[in-house]
Amino acid sequence: MYFMLTSQRKKAILDALARDGQVLATELSASFGVSEDTVRRDLRELASEGLLQRVHGGALPASPAIAPFARREVMESDAKRRIARKAAEMIAPGQVVIVDGGTTSALFVRQLPANLSATIVTHNPSVAVALAEHASLEVVLIGGRLYKHSIVTVGAAAVEAMSHIHADIYFMGVTGVHPTAGLTTGDFEEAHIKRALAARAAETVVLASAAKLNAASAYRIGGIELAQTIIVENAADAKLVEPIERAGITVLRA
Repeated sequence: MYFMLTSQRKKAILDALARDGQVLATELSASFGVSEDTVRRDLRELASEGLLQRVHGGALPASPAIAPFARREVMESDAKRRIARKAAEMIAPGQVVIVDGGTTSALFVRQLPANLSATIVTHNPSVAVALAEHASLEVVLIGGRLYKHSIVTVGAAAVEAMSHIHADIYFMGVTGVHPTAGLTTGDFEEAHIKRALAARAAETVVLASAAKLNAASAYRIGGIELAQTIIVENAADAKLVEPIERAGITVLRA
């Protein structure tokens, strides 16, 4: 193995990550002929640039969905719209439905039939306001501290309010879906809120555009088995979807 500059190692790491979907520090160390400490430093620096997500023993692709809300609104809008439409079709009259935060949820509320009679529970003020004119929907808004990245409420007050809910479906937004790293998001408190909401619903449905598949963020919501169903875009690569299906999760394409 010839000597590699730091920049060359980093490029090789990112190339391997794009090709294999994950990298292991031990394998990189052997491949580059450098110590694991050196590899860990490379991974740490790449993570600080937002180019990967470090996990125990190596790294995974970083989710692009940790960008600010306004920027995420314009990302993959067509795919997100189709996912939102598929999610809306799952709701039956009379059900109690929890709607999460995020840009896909904002699209989701626009897909609800005008004559749908159901109860929508949300910790997203934007969703609640968007449904204010929907005559046949009851809207329950959960209060708390506003987490501006996703425009949702978080904190102890929100968790306490959720403890009184028994919902049929929870539509969860995530920033990463990975067969081993699980369901992840970019904020510690938001991860806690999402776990609490999943515990209050008979079924959890994850809405995941292709960029979120085989990606990870810093905070784990739970294992992939926390979801019963994951809705992905129709063009999602089969090799990214197959590990999810092998885990026993129903995958719907939109």
